[in-house]
Amino acid sequence: MSDPAVVLDDLREESEELDLLVRKLSDEQWSAPTPAPGWTVAHQIAHLAWTDRAALLAATDPEAFAAETAKALAAPDRFVDDGAEEGAKLPPAELLAAWRAGRERLQDALRAVPPGARFPWYGPPMSAPAMATARLMETWAHGQDVADALGVVRTPTARLRHVAWIGVRARDYAFLVRGIPAPAEPFRVELDGIDGIDGIDGIDGTGGEVWAYGPEDATQTVTGPALDFCLLVTQRVHRDDTALVAHGPDAERWLAIAQAFAGPAGTGRAPREEV
Repeated sequence: MSDPAVVLDDLREESEELDLLVRKLSDEQWSAPTPAPGWTVAHQIAHLAWTDRAALLAATDPEAFAAETAKALAAPDRFVDDGAEEGAKLPPAELLAAWRAGRERLQDALRAVPPGARFPWYGPPMSAPAMATARLMETWAHGQDVADALGVVRTPTARLRHVAWIGVRARDYAFLVRGIPAPAEPFRVELDGIDGIDGIDGIDGTGGEVWAYGPEDATQTVTGPALDFCLLVTQRVHRDDTALVAHGPDAERWLAIAQAFAGPAGTGRAPREEV
């Protein structure tokens, strides 16, 4: 993921796809509950706008971002919800305009970051490509909540390669944020990908058939559909509701706690009720 232009272009496309989903919603639909407890469609978009603002500060004004981080540390269980709640109070047109303007400012800022530069974040420090990947991951994940609230079934795209990549890269973080030592050995992850991708960093994109990460001779593995993996690492689905297969105790444990996002350990989603 060394070329920020590639992932920034994909981030813009992912944002536009979600924008198309919400731009003509009624006030009632903006207030529709989503699978995230207590969050409406408006909360989801407000959270994206809030995080874009935080990312912009991190990339352009580290001292101001440090002040925001201090606020987060003072209320670690509330600062995300509080940010979403504040934005959700805006009229839908104003919220939508703020999200659009903020994500474009972030695009400009990340494209201007010098190659190799890193800046602070709520988890490990970020490069511009990594930040763009994280923003795409969050945009897709919160977009999934919006789609579920509206009863819309989205078609997976090759942009999920970014979500899968960051999900794999965040393996150790998922353990450490829960106070669990990360496994010493790497895993092999092989996912049934989405058609139309080009092979990049650690991904075999031949025909979009397999996205592979980690050494081929790893003793612990994870295999299955890329969509299921992306839903799991963004905690939009319960482990039991995926077709993912883990071989090895550490790999199985990872799938129970995986998270691609920074911040406190997520609670995940409950398993679907059997019909």
